[in-house]
Amino acid sequence: MATKTAVIAGALGIVGRALVDQLRASGGWDIVALSRRTLDLGPGVRQVQVDLLDADNTRKALRELDGATHVFYAAYAARAAAAEEVAPNLAMVVHLVEALEAAAPRLAHVQLMQGSKWYGNHLGPYRTPAREDDARHMPPNFYYDQQDWLAARQRGKRWSWSALRPHCICGFSVGSPMNHLMALSIYATISRELGLPLRFAGNAQAFCALYQFTDARLLARAMEWAATTQACENEAFNMTNGEPERWKNIWPAIAQTFGMEPGEPQQVNLVRTMADKEPLWARMREEYGLKPYTLDQLVGWPFADWAYSAPYDQVSSLAKARRAGWTEVLDASDMFRDLIGGLVQQRVIPPPP
Repeated sequence: MATKTAVIAGALGIVGRALVDQLRASGGWDIVALSRRTLDLGPGVRQVQVDLLDADNTRKALRELDGATHVFYAAYAARAAAAEEVAPNLAMVVHLVEALEAAAPRLAHVQLMQGSKWYGNHLGPYRTPAREDDARHMPPNFYYDQQDWLAARQRGKRWSWSALRPHCICGFSVGSPMNHLMALSIYATISRELGLPLRFAGNAQAFCALYQFTDARLLARAMEWAATTQACENEAFNMTNGEPERWKNIWPAIAQTFGMEPGEPQQVNLVRTMADKEPLWARMREEYGLKPYTLDQLVGWPFADWAYSAPYDQVSSLAKARRAGWTEVLDASDMFRDLIGGLVQQRVIPPPP
């Protein structure tokens, strides 16, 4: 019999899907997935349809979740500008926590999913290795508003909070534009179909800069660890695979996994370059018996253009997580081989020749 009940906001995304799989495999959890859309996450998952932007709807939808013990918040409301993101993304956290505080007397922990944008990696070069207590950048940054509100709300309460800050999350999802794995995989398989080598689509500086990756499955294990470990209460932690890498070092192994020859970096604007590739992708889906996902469902090319063009190191320190007891390390080449193989098995991309 389950002793804990996880309420997952953002269950359809890269992080949410991996967390559902992790908690289901871990055992001892009842799993509640929150979504505005109907979703199918397999057996053992209860869905609650809710619009977290609507306070009244949230209270009504969650009032029966009296057994909730742990909240995992991985939802995101995209807006055109950073300043416009603050109000809706803060409101969703506020509505969710207030509703569950009222409904769930056993509430024990609330966890926020953040990222390296906390340190301003989206703005330009920043201090590396980034540490959790580094000075904040000039706002707006909705991560700051969410964490500040949650920390203030928690004072004097029985429940605790935590926050994790991954970088370059790699995993499968549909409809998640910030998805490194899918951008790389679709770009590579289309390149292979056209008889091209696998060229890094960004600039030479980004190809050589120190970077870091986070397997969504490792992240899910870390989420469970942080939400159930006393040393993590009311703290934020960087969380990556554990060792920084350079794209140039792992590019030959990635190309080999796709059955391709590695090429030299050649920066292209993927938004423009891939704009005419949907007919080709449709033919490939038919020829290789792939699942009926369109390119728009799998990839956000603007995100890929930015990710492959940042010409500076992006590295986070894991010292704080190590001191709290986290020990996992995962090699980036091994991660990509495994995840790409999984996409082939799921018939999302064609197999290598």
